[in-house]
Amino acid sequence: MRVTDFHFDLPEDLIAQSPPAIRGSSRMLVLDRATGEYRDNFFRNLHQLLNHGDLLILNDSRVLPARLYATRARSQQTQASSSDPTGRIEVLLTQHVAANDWTALVRPSRKIQPGERLLFHEPGQREPVLEAEVLAAGEFGERTLRFAPTLDFHAILNKIGHMPLPPYIHRDDSLEDRDRYQTVFSNEVGSAAAPTAGLHFTPEILSQLKTNGIQIEAITLHVSLGTFQPVRAETLEDIRLHAEHYTLSAPTAHAINAALAAGRRVIAAGTTTTRTLEHCAQIAAGDPLEPHSSQTSIFLSPGHRFKIVSGLLTNFHLPQSTLLMLVSAFAGETEGREAVLAAYAHAVREKYRFFSYGDCMLLL
Repeated sequence: MRVTDFHFDLPEDLIAQSPPAIRGSSRMLVLDRATGEYRDNFFRNLHQLLNHGDLLILNDSRVLPARLYATRARSQQTQASSSDPTGRIEVLLTQHVAANDWTALVRPSRKIQPGERLLFHEPGQREPVLEAEVLAAGEFGERTLRFAPTLDFHAILNKIGHMPLPPYIHRDDSLEDRDRYQTVFSNEVGSAAAPTAGLHFTPEILSQLKTNGIQIEAITLHVSLGTFQPVRAETLEDIRLHAEHYTLSAPTAHAINAALAAGRRVIAAGTTTTRTLEHCAQIAAGDPLEPHSSQTSIFLSPGHRFKIVSGLLTNFHLPQSTLLMLVSAFAGETEGREAVLAAYAHAVREKYRFFSYGDCMLLL
């Protein structure tokens, strides 16, 4: 299949630029995988659509304030005023790879080569609070940075970092994004983007699900570089994803094994959760899941036979994206793409809100 097979036309005004006024108030399009039929609903009714005994798996990764602004150490003029945009370098941390080493997307990247030192300031302060050396240069603006050791790196990030809103949100991040671009159950710090299907949940909705007999567990997958890069291949066979760190805990592994043995449904909240679970199934090769931490670069496309996930909650995704391909794969082995694109066309007609801060879709 070709990447262009997953194109759809999306009016720009349907791309959500801000979260809904009330968390959990989003619309939800429900797609029946067996028939391809879809119907309009609301996320607050999720507890009515899941069954007693279903197992809902969330991704509890927490988003870093990973967008930073730096100056080049050799540029004395830009060191003099950290608020001066002249020569400012944008650094988006994408993955923690070693003790003080991170991969990052750097812009503009052409001048930032290995050996360069970058300085990071608090606004209005002359002395930098972070320093980093560029260790290596990759493709499409990717760089490997080594930060000088600090007492509390994450505390400094919380002071000077910005929430890494996606490039299709055409505004600067705000204080509100510190809360709303984070799930209410986020726990493990490490993502460069939110697992956005989880943004809809509220404590009240989670409580209602538990009251209705839905079991809730979590995995951790730290969303990384691949989220920010467009697909550059022409065919699905040529697509390669960046590896991302994940953890499958003992309670979650046990819960999944028990649900599968009893024939109960496993509902994945988000494509990150889906990829993690299907990767775990792949390495288990038919045996019960074991708790572990590792990396996955699994790409789920039409033709994949899902071993664990039997229900998927997900946001609406970009045209020609690997996430849209995953949703199409889950919708059906033969006509999943057609069913998903038909549902997306309906969502466009009905003016659903798209992407990270947008509405959601439930496939059962």
